[in-house]
Amino acid sequence: MKLSRLPRSIRQFSTHVFAIFLGVVLTFTSLRVLPSEAEPAPTANVAPAAATQIAQRPSPATAAVGSSSFVTSAVNRVGPAVVRIDTEKTITRRADPFFEDPFFRRFFGDSLPQMSPTEQLRGLGSGFILDKSGVILTNAHVVDNADKVTVRLKDGRTFEGKVRGIDEVTDLAVVKINAGSDLPVATLGSSSNVQVGDWAIAVGNPLGFDNTVTLGIVSTLKRSSAQVGISDKRLDFIQTDAAINPGNSGGPLLNAQGEVIGINTAIRADAMGIGFAIPIDKAKAIAGQLQRDGKVAHPYLGVQMVTLTPQLAKQNNNDPNSSIEIPEVNGVLVMRVMQNSPAASAGIRRGDVIVQVDGQPITSAEQLQSVVEDSRLGQVLQVKIRRGNQTQVLSVRTAELQDIS
Repeated sequence: MKLSRLPRSIRQFSTHVFAIFLGVVLTFTSLRVLPSEAEPAPTANVAPAAATQIAQRPSPATAAVGSSSFVTSAVNRVGPAVVRIDTEKTITRRADPFFEDPFFRRFFGDSLPQMSPTEQLRGLGSGFILDKSGVILTNAHVVDNADKVTVRLKDGRTFEGKVRGIDEVTDLAVVKINAGSDLPVATLGSSSNVQVGDWAIAVGNPLGFDNTVTLGIVSTLKRSSAQVGISDKRLDFIQTDAAINPGNSGGPLLNAQGEVIGINTAIRADAMGIGFAIPIDKAKAIAGQLQRDGKVAHPYLGVQMVTLTPQLAKQNNNDPNSSIEIPEVNGVLVMRVMQNSPAASAGIRRGDVIVQVDGQPITSAEQLQSVVEDSRLGQVLQVKIRRGNQTQVLSVRTAELQDIS
């Protein structure tokens, strides 16, 4: 039977029932589809819990610093033991002979200006407390020749400082204050464990800005004093890009744990973006001698020298204006022999090439300096040299560096 032959009322009722049924079907279908459409497309085999963990995992930088900065912890550990050192020095100025000449005085009398023969110079540096009795380590150039030394603690207290010992060769000095027996003390680390790329934190009073902290990394190790441009020192520095400026001198260089790994020294005014620190292992040994004896005896040979390679020697020998013929070997070329020195007494001459000391091959000036520094005063060193085509072994007895006339 065809639907068109049914009564009109029945046809209308059937149409309404079909419409209701179709609506129910569409609603049920949409309820099943919509939740799946709201979820992200599965592009990787990662469970929802794992995805949440990955999203919450901290970045490497956040993990390194953490919610509480390691710099803050390091400075809080050592900061109270860092001091400011103010110095005063009286220097005598050379008077102009013109104003002191009796001939001019006779004509001009009191109208000539009066020249003050002395002048007060003020200096600023840093240091840190080694023990509770008030022993402070700083740079020699901070307190050298100072008439008055004033030490100011972080808590504001000031004390007169007494210089107990100075060693210009290593640029280290010990100062003592009397401030009771309960002073904060800096924790000393070991510079032998320092690696390039380690964190480096400089604390001090640069340019008079007290309690300043700068952060960087260790740029390189064993930067020789000759490379830095201070040939009168015997040091292998820690180089850092932590800002070190005048006033930082003598302050501590810290590692990430807040241990002292070096003593900052602002020795290069043109050192843009780099600074240097004396390794703490070297300072430990020197500080002990300075407290005990007030000075440190350094052995020396008495030669001015440069590192020699076969290439450099060949360039010299090919130069028609060269005054000497140099052996084309690795070693240390003697540029000058100091008068009345151990080297002069042993017969070392300008142009000699030192290739061995006590059987140890020598390939650089820094290495020779280190070997001599590690020897004893009065020790006889067997120095093998090349002089032209000849090889000789000379016995050199070391003497104290301060004996240079």
